Amino acid sequence: PGETKIWQYITLFRNIYLIDCPGVVVDTAGDTEIDSVLKGVVRAERLETPEDFVDPILEAVRREHIAAHYGIPKDGKGTWINCLDLLEKIAKKTGRLLKGGEPCLRSAAIYIINDFQRGRLPHFVSPPELKEDDVQTAPSLSKATLPGIEGVEQNLEKIGKNEKKEKGVKNLEDVVSESEDEVSDDEGAHDTTGAPIVATGDWDDA
Repeated sequence: PGETKIWQYITLFRNIYLIDCPGVVVDTAGDTEIDSVLKGVVRAERLETPEDFVDPILEAVRREHIAAHYGIPKDGKGTWINCLDLLEKIAKKTGRLLKGGEPCLRSAAIYIINDFQRGRLPHFVSPPELKEDDVQTAPSLSKATLPGIEGVEQNLEKIGKNEKKEKGVKNLEDVVSESEDEVSDDEGAHDTTGAPIVATGDWDDA
């Protein structure tokens, strides 16, 4: 169960916002009651006997993480023997007591389940194994065929070499054309055809 009750907008930049909305965790096919509780589908407070779900948590979380989180010795004197013993120690340590100072096991169990659901107890879940029937080999692209079309094998290395040759010829043609343009520009610069001829001599100012 998530803690987000309403939509929340967080301003990142001037016109960019981060929207935090309530999330929904649903059951999947084949989930047991224990799976649903540990996934967070069911709130711990709504369970009739939350103590029944503590043992699966102890199996999923390493002992050292339990000891470090609740401040209980991992082994030796003062450590827990079983699930009920752990609940009693946590109830007494956190002040979850009934009348007469008796530890409230239900409240302690809800406390542990909430810690597990909210990620306070480090743990991991192995990915589901793929069934052999579900594993499908992807078709090879090089052997893909279409009905009515005959496939042609292509040598990519040969194609690459041909492209390099064509590029080299085009580059050579460009160089030749550029050199011809330069020569024509130089000839045009020295061509005096059509230019006015001025005779030498003394000229009187008009």
